[in-house]
Amino acid sequence: MKYDCIIIGGGPSGLMASVAAASQGASVLLLDKGDQLGRKLAISGGGRCNVTNRLPVEEIIKHIPGNGRFLYSAFSLFNNEDIITFFEELGIQLKEEDNGRMFPVSNKAKDVVNALLEKIKSLGITIRTNAPVKTIHYQDGAVESVELRSGDVLRTRSIVIASGGKSVPHTGSTGDGYAWAEKAGHTITELYPTEVPIVSNEPFVKSKEMQGLALRNIELSVWNPKGKLIKAHKGDMLFTHFGISGPAVLRCSQYVVKALKKFGTDSIEMRVDCFPEMNEENLFQHVNTLLAEEPKKAVKNILRNLLPERYLLFLLQKAEIDPSTAADQLSKQLIRSFVKQIKSFSFSVYGTLSIEKAFVTGGGVTVKEVDPKTMASKKQEGLYFCGEVLDLHGYTGGYNITVAFVTGHLAGTNAAMFAGTAH
Repeated sequence: MKYDCIIIGGGPSGLMASVAAASQGASVLLLDKGDQLGRKLAISGGGRCNVTNRLPVEEIIKHIPGNGRFLYSAFSLFNNEDIITFFEELGIQLKEEDNGRMFPVSNKAKDVVNALLEKIKSLGITIRTNAPVKTIHYQDGAVESVELRSGDVLRTRSIVIASGGKSVPHTGSTGDGYAWAEKAGHTITELYPTEVPIVSNEPFVKSKEMQGLALRNIELSVWNPKGKLIKAHKGDMLFTHFGISGPAVLRCSQYVVKALKKFGTDSIEMRVDCFPEMNEENLFQHVNTLLAEEPKKAVKNILRNLLPERYLLFLLQKAEIDPSTAADQLSKQLIRSFVKQIKSFSFSVYGTLSIEKAFVTGGGVTVKEVDPKTMASKKQEGLYFCGEVLDLHGYTGGYNITVAFVTGHLAGTNAAMFAGTAH
């Protein structure tokens, strides 16, 4: 049987592309190499599935540092509000949490996956799981067929590559789509991990003295070798046995990767500011006042509500202050040195965990060779791309999944329309 449209990959973008294509009346075949669809969706948002983000489109694009501006046209056709409507029409009630993140009211990613699968079933989409693709065949500048590893050759009028990046490989995204895109004449920009924990071999990491310690609402920054700020992000962070993790860290990670490469160094400086809303002088006055109120008490007892205890003791030590010193024994110079540590504790990092351990893949099919209004290949007729196989990536917080659903919807819709005109 010849299908109007074959979609390769059963992740968020592939599922959305299938629904969009079939809703246009196309006969659709959805192929996935794994044994079940929606595996990445089922573990997203810590198993709760952060389906999108409700911030205004301008803000969303700012949260997609990897070519977000390419998506202006796409968002004008199908955006985050449309994603919310789409799921609510499938019977999934959503709720808004901090920073615009949208979750199912049930807090179960499985409900989102099941609703999509029900929709796919109701549209009569043919599904083949355990069907790894060997290659795509093109002829005379257009798609011709998909060849499976089993030897089956499936003819079609249009193909959507929704095979994902190289992150979280246990869900099936192992970078297969890049070779098929290259065969079509596309350029693949260099792949790198983003939204990934950062590694350091500082003594405090090696000794594990800070392991498991979380810092809340801090500002984490990345600095170049000349002492210039590259990027700063506010949020929470966590010290680990290999370095640092947590939301602020994930957001800074791509800047660490790029800086190490750009400056050709083997380490890069990062700084932690525990009081980003307060300048150094005001913080100094605040600490000074606390100490002056109880001059005979030990410093560590007076300041115990300022910072988590382990971090407080660590920074006092950095500032060469004995934690049991009485407040009135401290010189102003020592207090200033301690406040400096609170505002800009500096340490060096040498990279990140591997791309396989990253939440998101940076790099991919260059967006210069894809039509931003349709997600169509500019190299082969009838070929479309969506999701993480493209060189598009956002921060965590519902941005990547928004990219997946928006590009998936456009790719599926336009692949079906193309197939309809390509008889």
